[in-house]
Amino acid sequence: MKSADDLLGYNPAMYTLKVRSHQREELVEFTDKVQSQLKESAARDGIVVLYVQHTTAGLTVNENADPDVPRDMLHLLRTLIPQHGMGFRHGEENSDAHIKASIVGSSVTIPFKDGELLLGRWQGIFLCEFDGARERKVIMMLR
Repeated sequence: MKSADDLLGYNPAMYTLKVRSHQREELVEFTDKVQSQLKESAARDGIVVLYVQHTTAGLTVNENADPDVPRDMLHLLRTLIPQHGMGFRHGEENSDAHIKASIVGSSVTIPFKDGELLLGRWQGIFLCEFDGARERKVIMMLR
């Protein structure tokens, strides 16, 4: 007997993407990795759900044409939530990273059609690193 997903033409798939940061705080664009994995999957139409498996990193979709936009975003977050001087009690001295990750969020959803992400002209997918530098895992699910 066929599942409801089979009857509706869904072919859910899950992948793990690795994204490397090089600074403690950094927005790392990885749109090309997502698009490449989408092409390799041969999925035609649906949604991509991305989820970062870490408590000190987040995900966002934002402008990728002007590098000042990610810099401005980080500047604002650093100004609002500095690493030191706030009286944080967490012993690892990265409470700021946990707070920033919670504000940004851990997932994004992007539609795709004919195997292409339906991002706007200036949009890109970013890992928001708040406690790097390190390699992060991003789960990519296609529906």
